[in-house]
Amino acid sequence: MQKNYQKRINSIISLTFFLLIFSIAFFPQEVVDKTVATVSDGSADPELITYSDLLWQIALEPNTPLNPPSSEDLNRALQTLINLRLFAIEAQRLPSAEPIKKEIDDEILRILDNFNSKADFESRLRSVGFDSVDDDNFQRMMRQRVAIEKYIEFRFRSFVIVTPDEERKYYRDVYTPDFRRRNPGLLLPSFEEEQVRINKFLTEQKIEADIERFLDDAKRRAEIVVLFEVS
Repeated sequence: MQKNYQKRINSIISLTFFLLIFSIAFFPQEVVDKTVATVSDGSADPELITYSDLLWQIALEPNTPLNPPSSEDLNRALQTLINLRLFAIEAQRLPSAEPIKKEIDDEILRILDNFNSKADFESRLRSVGFDSVDDDNFQRMMRQRVAIEKYIEFRFRSFVIVTPDEERKYYRDVYTPDFRRRNPGLLLPSFEEEQVRINKFLTEQKIEADIERFLDDAKRRAEIVVLFEVS
């Protein structure tokens, strides 16, 4: 009786091993998606970040390997998506218009500009599960990103003020010595010639600083759970 029992166990183990080998051999591209992290502020259901989300993020980055992605790129994508989820949570607090098709199309064109061709970009999209730029899931992802960008535009850019005193101080203390160091003997452009560029630079600098402060504060208040390390 003991021998028969052991035979059955061995048969089950052999069958299981065979099915495993069969599935690996004939279905190598089937990947079970899994949640990598959750982001929550405690007021609603947590925002999920899946492994597919990481691949989708990497697919938007030209010259970043996808097959397979590196541990460094996966972890960088994870941090990017955590930041985006924090923005999404905050954006939900404010009433805003749903992104229109033109805004979504413009966002896709902006991303396409970073690639050699539309065919090159769509090849990357197919490698992570999208059919094309018209894929419903890809369009939904772009819609979410446009909504976040509109929130960032309103929340940070709308309230930035750069004063003429700040522009002149930057021209005197930073622009002028830097120009003379890099371009010895060349005529220094006047403040008036460079004022627009200086204003734009200082504006972006302030926005970046405000965003960093927002994210630092949001991360202290939010509950961010990384369920497993990506590699």
